[in-house]
Amino acid sequence: MLMSTGLFFCGLLVLLLGGDSAVKGLAGFSQRMGMSGFKTGVLMMLFATSVPELIINAYAIFNGHSDIALGNAVGSNIVNIGLTLAFAAISAPMLLGMRSLALQIVFLLVATGVVLLMGLDGSLQRWEGVLLVLAFVVSVFVILRRADKENAVVQHEISDAFETNTSPAMNTIRVIVGAGLLFFGAKLVIDAAPAIGLALGFGPLLTGLTVVAIGTALPEVAMAVFAARNGKANLVAGLVLGACLFNLLFILGAMAIVKPVLLPASFIGFELPAAMAFALVLYPILGGDLRIKRSEGFILFGLFLVWLAFELYKVWS
Repeated sequence: MLMSTGLFFCGLLVLLLGGDSAVKGLAGFSQRMGMSGFKTGVLMMLFATSVPELIINAYAIFNGHSDIALGNAVGSNIVNIGLTLAFAAISAPMLLGMRSLALQIVFLLVATGVVLLMGLDGSLQRWEGVLLVLAFVVSVFVILRRADKENAVVQHEISDAFETNTSPAMNTIRVIVGAGLLFFGAKLVIDAAPAIGLALGFGPLLTGLTVVAIGTALPEVAMAVFAARNGKANLVAGLVLGACLFNLLFILGAMAIVKPVLLPASFIGFELPAAMAFALVLYPILGGDLRIKRSEGFILFGLFLVWLAFELYKVWS
């Protein structure tokens, strides 16, 4: 297990470097094609932190670890809210001014409910995967259309975070290098994760829900805490909600398009409702004063610990 753990964390580091390189390259291309720095930032927030999850899940599916991919896709949403957003709020209270965040929460609630309904028959079929991916495309379009209504302070915060070199040659290199690192990092993580899960007594689904989802979130937690302490609350919340939408609609949808996804009864009965509960709890937190207090960060983290404890209890009891 020691060797597998070392390879797993090496894979996470490589994924972090690859994701950062690829996103900078894509942001540069976007701005080169005439998209404003702010709209580029909004677009990047919708998938930037989920690029590693996308590559991990693609590698897992094509190498016979579809249960790990399924667990990671939904587990990442729970971890994003209960760990990343919680720790950011605990480190510094977050005052949000980005109006589209409320819309993204509504999209997330609807998306989670739709996936739950689609999964009641125990699977996600290809046509359902197509609908989920199309729903993500529509969500991106609506969010970008509303972007111009954001105030100047928010626009500056987001555009500044994704300001990058727009040289085509530089960004081509960044994307190519990033893609290579992402593939290699995904291979390390997926090859090591089953051994870690087996040593802990976890099945593939729980390994994806916990080991992989939490592992891939650790770098994001560190970055979110740093950003929150530097007054970039809109960036943190936008990245978290964007990642949740991307995971639920695009990644799950793409998985179903490649191959129909079988959903265990326990997944429909607990994991998806848990993801819904985490999305629901955001609404009263953000719906009133657009502020996430330290106390609310502790509440989110407490809920995460309750969820994790229940998952572990099911295995170890």
